[in-house]
Amino acid sequence: MPKHALRRVMTATAAAVGTLALGLTDATAHATPAALDYVALGDSYSAGSGVLPVDPTNLLCLRSTANYPHVVAAATGARLKDVTCGAARTADFTEAQYPGVAPQVDALDAGTDLVTLTIGGNDNGTFINAITACGSAGVLSGGKGSPCKDRHGTSFDDEIENNTYPALKAALLDVRAKAPNARVAALGYPWITPAAADPSCFVKLPLASGDVPYLRAIQAHLNDAVRRAAEETGTTYVDFSQVSEGHDACEAPGTRWIEPLLFGRSLVPVHPNALGERRMAEHTMDVLGLS
Repeated sequence: MPKHALRRVMTATAAAVGTLALGLTDATAHATPAALDYVALGDSYSAGSGVLPVDPTNLLCLRSTANYPHVVAAATGARLKDVTCGAARTADFTEAQYPGVAPQVDALDAGTDLVTLTIGGNDNGTFINAITACGSAGVLSGGKGSPCKDRHGTSFDDEIENNTYPALKAALLDVRAKAPNARVAALGYPWITPAAADPSCFVKLPLASGDVPYLRAIQAHLNDAVRRAAEETGTTYVDFSQVSEGHDACEAPGTRWIEPLLFGRSLVPVHPNALGERRMAEHTMDVLGLS
């Protein structure tokens, strides 16, 4: 073949190969989705307080690097900004919780793609006050009757309805305003107590038999308040009422997601353990279609 003809063939071949390579590069770029900008907000159930290892960047918040936001980020490849903080209330979304701890919504902006949060349990001291009151009453009654319900009646429910529910709605609207393009998921709280009293659990969760369903009903009311606030603000509600059944604080290690009040294996009682945080992450990803 003449040299000039051979050069034309080689030039055409190189051009074709280059075009093919460019096409493959473009196809690969389009086939690989961009990583989500993910911001995690919320209280100790979001922070994984009590689960090791502890995030050393902010010891005040007792945040774990094995909490459900970290599990979600690792599974999805998302770029995580975790500002969860133990003991956080809805007010801490827009106010500094501690000196040097910025309002949580400050972590959000128009570029945020995904937000998850668990919040509301600390408003009015709902969780700690109810568990402390009912636990103390249970010990004094020897596990008999419903002394906590008899004493407190609807007071916890009234606080949830009159104070926590509107605060939840306002907090979710604040999140929406700061991250208008994000998908926002509000998680409910996994069950702390079983549906009915378990005498064998009294040493770990010292509640009177009649106060076990009473405390569970209070938690159900709180979760319903989260659900309603989510639905009214265009937020996805992640419901744990079914998937966490049988994984409450009365169950054995390896089954329970929540550690008991006494003789548990976590630094922080009545909070999710590492298994619970993983399961919360997995169910959240299922609901959001991220898994």
